Amino acid sequence: MEDRVSVDPAICGGKPTIRGTRIMLKNILGMIAGGYTIERILEAYPELVRDDVVSALDYASRVIDEEKVIGRG
Repeated sequence: MEDRVSVDPAICGGKPTIRGTRIMLKNILGMIAGGYTIERILEAYPELVRDDVVSALDYASRVIDEEKVIGRG
């Protein structure tokens, strides 16, 4: 995962992106939340490969595991 995800303050305001692109992980996660399959995401972003999408999911799961989760009241 570490070789596919980049956090650089000079790119997209420091938001996590797929390395070598300006595709933010939040865009990929939003597509999945919206019902997109990995294959459909790859069609929308032909510069990505399956491992990029899997790395986005892995990154998100690690962040949630490390951060304090705030409930919706």
